[in-house]
Amino acid sequence: MTSPLFLGVDLGTSGVRLCAVDQAGEQRACFSQPWARGREDSPHHWWQGVCELLARAAARLPAKTLRALAVDGTSASLLLCSADGVPLGPVLMYHDDRAREQAARLGERAPRDFPVHGATSSLAKLLWLQRLPEARQARHALHQADWIGGRLLGRFGLSDENNCLKLGYDARRRRWPDWLAELGVATRLLPEVKPAGASLGTLDTALARKLGLPAGLRIMAGTTDGVAAFLASGAKLCGEAVTSLGSTLVIKVLSDEYVNAWQYGVYSHRLGQRWLVGGASNCGG
Repeated sequence: MTSPLFLGVDLGTSGVRLCAVDQAGEQRACFSQPWARGREDSPHHWWQGVCELLARAAARLPAKTLRALAVDGTSASLLLCSADGVPLGPVLMYHDDRAREQAARLGERAPRDFPVHGATSSLAKLLWLQRLPEARQARHALHQADWIGGRLLGRFGLSDENNCLKLGYDARRRRWPDWLAELGVATRLLPEVKPAGASLGTLDTALARKLGLPAGLRIMAGTTDGVAAFLASGAKLCGEAVTSLGSTLVIKVLSDEYVNAWQYGVYSHRLGQRWLVGGASNCGG
């Protein structure tokens, strides 16, 4: 009997990758494609790259073995879109720091135990995007992985606890806090948040037919690229730590305890009933 396979899509700073793993976590196939120069912030090219890799996977892997698909993307890369997913205005990528004025407001008024401080946080970017004329037509504020997930599902407005952490989501209480509205955040734009790895639904039927994938393929809530790198390492015991090097240097350690030291850039992602403590630095390669 052929082993079930699970697909993971990684939207990175240099390109898009897709890997298929079995139930033991062993890689069975991998496909990749670099971004064209200047296209790493283009939702159209994200989607085009994802579809091309999914079509390649469908041609190589038996459809009956494919069970689920999850997407990770660069942390704090944010865009506004309409109810049906049409991007509105620019995408503010993970390293974009134009929201300095908004970051100053957050520094004065946002709680210190939330990792929303700094011009590159998702929350500072949302406050910046809200000022644009396009924001009046927007229905969703979504991260890179959220938007791709919405295209796969055929419906938008869902995210995961890891991507939403820097948007102000309270991972300990598992809800959007009241202080967001007090800061002027358009809370109507905030996504519905699910735990990373939770089932969001099945692949859009028309898209499945177009790509040659099974219509019952489950779409799972994804995560950030840093958390995905930790998961890919196979680390699973408290105290185990992983350092991953890309365009940023990311350090994560698995813990039973929530740890927050905002003054040192340390925060905690929820991972099931545990916490992934760490931070990121721009001294990557």
